[in-house]
Amino acid sequence: MTTLEIDTDHGLARAELHCAKDGVAVLMLGHGAGGGIGAKDLVVVARAAKDAGVHVALVEQPYRVAGRRAPAPANQLDSAWLTVADELSARFDDLPLVFGGRSSGARVACRTASAGQAVAVLCLAFPEHPPGRPEKTRQPELDAVEVPALVIQGERDPFGRPSPGPHHEVLLIPGDHNLSADLDAVSRAAAEWLERVLRPHL
Repeated sequence: MTTLEIDTDHGLARAELHCAKDGVAVLMLGHGAGGGIGAKDLVVVARAAKDAGVHVALVEQPYRVAGRRAPAPANQLDSAWLTVADELSARFDDLPLVFGGRSSGARVACRTASAGQAVAVLCLAFPEHPPGRPEKTRQPELDAVEVPALVIQGERDPFGRPSPGPHHEVLLIPGDHNLSADLDAVSRAAAEWLERVLRPHL
C-alpha cells in the first residue's frame, strides 16, 4: 500500500493506493460526507477490485485531510477529485479510470465522470434525497452519467432509492445506507460488474 499526497486548489488530498499485480484499470473510490475511507463497503470493494486485477485509489478529500468534519461545497469536492484523477492517470500510464464512491462520494463520481473521462461509475449508497425529503432529488446527477454505471443500494436506505436508467443499473441488497448488512453481496456485485464493464477496454 502506498499513500500519495496531492496538492489541489482546495488543499491537500490523499490517495491510498492498493495496486493489483497486473492492473488493467484504476478504480477511484471517494468517501461519504461524514465518513472516511475506512467505511466497510469501501474496504470490501477495494479488496474485490484488487483481486479482480484493478488498481484501487481510496481518495480522501482535502477537508478530511485537514481534519474538518463538515464537507466542502460540491464545486470544491469536484475540483479536488479531478485533480487527483489527473495525477493518477499520469501515474498509471493512462489506464482506464473508473470513478466511484459511497454516498456523497458517489455524487462526486457522477458529477465528474464526463470531465474526468471515466469509463464507468460505481455508486455505493447513492443518496437519492435527504431523509424524509423526496422532493430534493439528486436523480439528475445520476441520469447525467453517459457511461455504464452501477448503483448498489440498501433496500431500507432512508436516503431513498434511485431509479434505473439507460446507462445505469440499480442493485438492491439487504440493509440500509451503510451497506454493512451483506458485505459479501456488495463485494460480489462490484467485482462482477467491474469485470463486465472493463472487458471492452482490455
